[in-house]
Amino acid sequence: MAIKINHLSHTYNPNTPFEKVALQDIDIEIQDGDFVGIIGHTGSGKSTLIQMFNGLIKPSLGQVLIKGQDIHAEGVDKRKIRQQVGLVFQYPEYQLFEMTVYDDVAFGPKNLGLSKEEIDERVRYALSAVGLGDEYYEKSPFELSGGQKRRVAIAGVLAMKPDILILDEPTAGLDPKGRNALFNQLKEMHEELNLTIVLISHSMEDMAKYAKKLIVLYQGKIAYQGNTREIFREGKKLEQIGLAMPQIRYILEELKMKGMAIDTDVLTVEEAAVIIRDYLRKGGGTQ
Repeated sequence: MAIKINHLSHTYNPNTPFEKVALQDIDIEIQDGDFVGIIGHTGSGKSTLIQMFNGLIKPSLGQVLIKGQDIHAEGVDKRKIRQQVGLVFQYPEYQLFEMTVYDDVAFGPKNLGLSKEEIDERVRYALSAVGLGDEYYEKSPFELSGGQKRRVAIAGVLAMKPDILILDEPTAGLDPKGRNALFNQLKEMHEELNLTIVLISHSMEDMAKYAKKLIVLYQGKIAYQGNTREIFREGKKLEQIGLAMPQIRYILEELKMKGMAIDTDVLTVEEAAVIIRDYLRKGGGTQ
C-alpha cells in the first residue's frame, strides 16, 4: 500500500486565540498505482493533508504510513521516506533557478551524492517522462512556455525517483493547450511508470477525466471517498457542500429533461459524444 492514514487530526496554533482545526479524524488508504483526486473548497484541508503525506507537517493526532512505514516513528529516516514521495506545489516553476533545463533537473540527484552516470540517467529519464527531449537540455528554463516550465519542475521531482507523486493544482495558470498537454503527460506517466499519483484540483472536469478515485473534503473531514464515477453520481449531495458535477453531466441531464431518452451517467465529453451519437443513430432525433 502506498499511503495509509489512520485517525489523523491536525490543529494549527493549539491553545492560542489563533487555534484552527484543519483536519479531523481522517482515514485514507491509497493503493500502489492509484490515481487519486482530492477535491474540496478552499480551507477544507486539502493542502494540509498532502503535506502530511511526506512529513512536512506532523499531525496533532493519528498516524501516517508510507509503504507501511510510520513516517513519524522514532528512528525513522524521514529523508529516505521523502525521496519516495514527490510533492509538487502550485506554480513549481517559481523554484527553477539553474541556467539550463538539464542542470535544474540534475540538482536533486546531485544532492544525493550520486555518480555522474547515475545523475545523467535520472535526468534523461525524468525529462523523457514529461515529454521533453534532448533538444531542451541546454535551453534556459526561463525561455520556455508556462506549460514547459511546469514540466521541467515536475521532472526535477521525478529525477528523485519517487514511487508517489503528489500535485497541488498542477495546471493552475496554464492555457487550455498547456493544461491538456500536462494532464495527458501525467496520465502517460501514471500508466507507463506505474506511479501512484495524488492530485488536488478545483476542476471537476479534470478529476472526472483522469482520477480513478476521489476523496472529498469538507470542513476538515472526509465527506465522501470512493470510485470517481460513484462519487459524481452523488451530484445533489456534492452541491449541498458547494461542489459540483462535471459540466457535461449537467448538459446531458438538461437534454434528458427536454425529452431525450439518454443515459446521464457520464464523466467526460467523449463519453457524452458516444451516448448522443448512439441516440441519434437509433432514430432518437427524428420526429
